[in-house]
Amino acid sequence: MNHFIQVQNAEMVFTTRKGRFHALREIDLSVAQGEFVTLIGHSGCGKSTLLNLIAGLVLPTSGVLLCDNREIAAPGPERAVVFQNHSLLPWLSCYENVHLAVERVFGARASRAELKQRSEAALELVGMGHAAAKRPHEISGGMKQRVGIARALAMEPKVLLMDEPFGALDALTRARLQDELLKIVARTKSTVVMVTHDVDEAVLLSDRIVMMTNGPAATIGEILAVGLPRPRDRVALAEDANYVHCRKEVLDFLYTRHGQAAGTALA
Repeated sequence: MNHFIQVQNAEMVFTTRKGRFHALREIDLSVAQGEFVTLIGHSGCGKSTLLNLIAGLVLPTSGVLLCDNREIAAPGPERAVVFQNHSLLPWLSCYENVHLAVERVFGARASRAELKQRSEAALELVGMGHAAAKRPHEISGGMKQRVGIARALAMEPKVLLMDEPFGALDALTRARLQDELLKIVARTKSTVVMVTHDVDEAVLLSDRIVMMTNGPAATIGEILAVGLPRPRDRVALAEDANYVHCRKEVLDFLYTRHGQAAGTALA
């Protein structure tokens, strides 16, 4: 296995007004190049914290994180992040939002024509070429998220990090974007680490599902390999025995072995 991303004995302790909060302990995880890995668990289990560590947005209290054999010590263009909030600049068009990121990464070594081509190609990849001139307030939530994904992909990152990117969308839009993401990842061969609270989403998209124990001091409880062939079709998978088995394994971990009080959401 090519250990493209490596998390080695990572710990994360935050200092708060109420004292020290031990968020993560003894995290060991390797992700292969081109692999799609999802992180799932109950609220407070440190999924987003682990993603932020890989992004370099926060540094571990102890332990080491590597990307392509280089230590992760800060954010970098080789690791693009897509958040649940699209984070588009409202005064810029869809094209300008994408072009701004492209210019930051490639501006010193690419011509204006090449920067324009990269920006347009990224929007076309997510099916948003027709809305290049529109501003965020003129498009739907699902379309905004497509532009956010286009902006991340336009940077040609080695790793795509996604923090519940479809969490705020309605069910139908969410399903459509999941299907689009499957196609995009197949075309780009991207390495993806994604936080989700949706069991079906995790099984549909993943090569492996990393299941986190409850916090505080959360860690990796189990890692489930999803042995479903690609490309994947959600309708065909609905009655697939392996799909049903994987779904049951995740639900059993979350609600039987690491269940919380009824009504607690996953996040």
